[in-house]
Amino acid sequence: MDSVDLAFTSALDQADLIRRREISPLELTELYLRRIEQLNPKLGSYVWVMADQAIAEARAKTEHLATHPEDLPPFFGVPISIKDLNPIAGVPCSYGIALARKRIAEEDDGLMPIIREAGFVTLGKTATSQLGSLPYTEPPGFPPARNPWNLDFTPGGSSGGASSALAAGLCAIAQGSDGGGSLRGPASCCGLVGMKPSRGRVSFTPVGERLNGLATNGPLGRTVTDTAALLDVMAGYIVGDPYWLPNPDHSFLAATQQRPSTLRIGILTEFPPLGKAHPTCQTKVQETATLLESLGHHVETVEPPDLSALIEPFTVAWQCVVSESNVPWFALERMNRWLLWRAWRIGSGAYLRAMANLQRVSRQIVQYFYPYDVVLTPTFLHPTIRVGEWQKLSSAKILENVIRWVAPCPPFNATGLPALSLPAGFDDNQVPIGVQLVGRPGADETILAVAAQIEAAQPWAHLKPAMASQS
Repeated sequence: MDSVDLAFTSALDQADLIRRREISPLELTELYLRRIEQLNPKLGSYVWVMADQAIAEARAKTEHLATHPEDLPPFFGVPISIKDLNPIAGVPCSYGIALARKRIAEEDDGLMPIIREAGFVTLGKTATSQLGSLPYTEPPGFPPARNPWNLDFTPGGSSGGASSALAAGLCAIAQGSDGGGSLRGPASCCGLVGMKPSRGRVSFTPVGERLNGLATNGPLGRTVTDTAALLDVMAGYIVGDPYWLPNPDHSFLAATQQRPSTLRIGILTEFPPLGKAHPTCQTKVQETATLLESLGHHVETVEPPDLSALIEPFTVAWQCVVSESNVPWFALERMNRWLLWRAWRIGSGAYLRAMANLQRVSRQIVQYFYPYDVVLTPTFLHPTIRVGEWQKLSSAKILENVIRWVAPCPPFNATGLPALSLPAGFDDNQVPIGVQLVGRPGADETILAVAAQIEAAQPWAHLKPAMASQS
């Protein structure tokens, strides 16, 4: 196996190669660090590379493997990236703010002990939009993150650095987070599998989650099985969590090995009042629906619900996150300054009213979709935008464009339903396009099983961007 093939080998297969001593954690880590050194200047995927720490950690794991090869954790020695919204003690965490790019985190995010316990080697921090607030990753003071399939285009956001790195073979698997499509959108833009787990599936310890359940950490993988296995690592109640789900009887990875029963699947390509999906996105949904029908499922078109009542309260929540961050206005980019100003104008009471309205609308949305086991939608309403495409627009126009582009994603943050984006082909610019699978409350395993069924019928993990395919 050459170095490129190894870099694009699935994380689970890499773990197996390590267990069989066909590759060492140190060799694998050094491979990814070489690729990062070569390609990251073109991609802007990583804002901080933890080369020394990663080498030391990989060397210790290699020595451990030689003397204690038994009872290894599931991802022993496999390199992972961490989004720059999640602190790692002793490592800079900027949240996409240029003035904070050298600010050293004093403590770990609650996810990091879980990541270490699973055996991962952390390569570094991946780029995010400033405060994670935008669906493209171009924070001022940092190089824009670029899409390895076509460098003129964005890899999405706010987990854009994670998707860019994974799609380019600069890590084996990636962690991200999703408050309105921030995992699913980048997965769609870069030809990956990105999952927003059900509300309460993944803990936000130790600091808590300030968006009342809209946001969650989640997995990003090249394959459905990798994504499911990383969710197995992340999932679980931690004492004091404000909301949680019981773990399923079987692992999420096991769910991908089971053929799902015949399901009722609804197709949705229109999101009033924001309109219909772009024809290319509609085509990808219809092609996926045809495939699902051929696999024995009952597929039918869903009468689109009117999401008008969702837009304003979701926007209020979004802008209040910028205010709550306590970042001085002068450190914020233009769009976030405008959102901060909007938040100041409305006051704190508007946030509480927005949360109450979101809960009311969410109940209606869940009830509306409940007759279906799975709902199939485009991940975004139109294909990927170019880097800097909206840079010169007014903030109000950017907000309007963002709301329309990401429209299929926020309803399922509001409801807490599990949702997953998986690859469905390419647009006219040879940039990937994804489709979204949405499950019933708590039914993460159902959409993983269906996604695995689709992946088996039309594999995609062997595809590589040309710029990342040279040794």
